[in-house]
Amino acid sequence: MSVTIIINPYANRWKCGRQVDMIDKCMQKSGLNYHMHLTKEKGHAIKLAYDAAAPGEQTIIAAGGDGTLNEVVNGILKHNILGNASNCSIGIIPLGTANDLATQLRIPSDIERAIEVIFSGFTRSIDVGKVNGHYFINNSAIGLETEVTLANERMTTIQGPLRYLLAAILTILKRPSWQATLDWNNSEYSGSLTLVSVGNSNRTGGMFYMTPNAIIDDGRLDFIYAPALSRTDMFRLLPQTLKGTHISNDAIHEHRTSHLKIHCDPATTIQADGEIFSTATTDITYSVVSNALQILVPEH
Repeated sequence: MSVTIIINPYANRWKCGRQVDMIDKCMQKSGLNYHMHLTKEKGHAIKLAYDAAAPGEQTIIAAGGDGTLNEVVNGILKHNILGNASNCSIGIIPLGTANDLATQLRIPSDIERAIEVIFSGFTRSIDVGKVNGHYFINNSAIGLETEVTLANERMTTIQGPLRYLLAAILTILKRPSWQATLDWNNSEYSGSLTLVSVGNSNRTGGMFYMTPNAIIDDGRLDFIYAPALSRTDMFRLLPQTLKGTHISNDAIHEHRTSHLKIHCDPATTIQADGEIFSTATTDITYSVVSNALQILVPEH
């Protein structure tokens, strides 16, 4: 079995980079042949994963956060786009800020225990979301959430999930809004818009349960949208997103679908697994790829 470890040293404000020697030490105990690669820039993990995902049985380990895992997934699934066979299992060493998927799959944050999970060989098949040709594992969004992501990226001194919360507060104060048309399951909404949040899993940003009922292997995506909201309404809803109770609010509309099309004015950037991956655009298409990945998980 070929094993490739892709490490994002910048994850969690360089904390991941300080764990490279520990990862190497734990891997040496396994007795397996492995290759370690450190990413050098944003998007580098996509290329590293693509190069590693040659035909044949592979284990590719993402060491970092959800953004690192997102790039690894996009690199692996690029083989399917090009018609090349890729039989990969994905391992996770969760060393990022949020680690949303690892938490949901109960993958331990301790490096040695996470590696033990990987080499136990138990896998779980999960779906993957797709937005404008880009894959995501947890969550994608337009509107308010993308503005929160941009605010989060500009913060350099605050660490951990608290950074996402502060970014959300600062974004709400700006009260951004759009005009949009949404089409899904022969249904449609046209009007003002504050946010659209699309979930393959139930948590994003380490603490926000934007789509609390999303299931990672049901072959569908959950999404919520809300029309233009006042700052007061948004501040009332914000603490509710920490538990997922916001979906009971009359302003929040929750749906489940395999396809979603959005036309948005003005243009919006797109967030996928906490990373902005596109320039501002007016037309967005979401879909789901069922059973797209095999993730190495604890036996239970």
